[in-house]
Amino acid sequence: GEIMEVDWAGKTASITDNITGESIPAYVFVATLPCSQFTYVEAFLSMNMESWINAHVNAFNYFGGVTRILVPDNLKTGVEQVSKPDPKINKTYHEMAEHYGTAVIPARVRHPKDKPHAEGTVGIISTWIIASLRHQQFFSLRELNGAIQEKLAEFNEKPFQKKPGSRKSAFLEEEKALLLPLPASPYELATWSKASVQYDYHIYADKNQYSVPYEYIRHQVDVRLTSKMV
Repeated sequence: GEIMEVDWAGKTASITDNITGESIPAYVFVATLPCSQFTYVEAFLSMNMESWINAHVNAFNYFGGVTRILVPDNLKTGVEQVSKPDPKINKTYHEMAEHYGTAVIPARVRHPKDKPHAEGTVGIISTWIIASLRHQQFFSLRELNGAIQEKLAEFNEKPFQKKPGSRKSAFLEEEKALLLPLPASPYELATWSKASVQYDYHIYADKNQYSVPYEYIRHQVDVRLTSKMV
């Protein structure tokens, strides 16, 4: 219940455009709990911040709780500046982590042992799920993720080779009770940007104008946008 390791799989899945027949890549997110090896998988059409955050929110919901630490790769999506003593976490990612009461501690560059279970699980997932679906055709992300969830259930319930039980049974018996509880409401995605306050005390954000207190004229401000609020 302490750590959740997260990563994008190296291999992609795909969906088919039902008009042109074009193959569209789908990027596969993997989240693993090292203790039980219980895993969550979901495909997205982009590896942007919105997908990255939604993947975490959906993983927390799938596990029914939150770990105390998140260990991502040093992706530009989540880590803006890589430095050994003090990596700079993306503001939206940091805000999401605070909402869930967890801490982001990125894996060090070129140190896969910092994230061994995710690295190993990504390889297994690539074979077990992505490769097994490559001969099937999907015309929407919903269809693809439906098939992934079926394969994921098989993966988590598959018996261990060298010990009794499965990833799912180990999670339910040993780990789930130790997770932090989910917050009352899920995190709502916010994007951050900077804007300069004009002489008419307005800023431009998301192609719209917004007024701010006149004291901020000629200052630079942080702008936080959600679907409902600026």
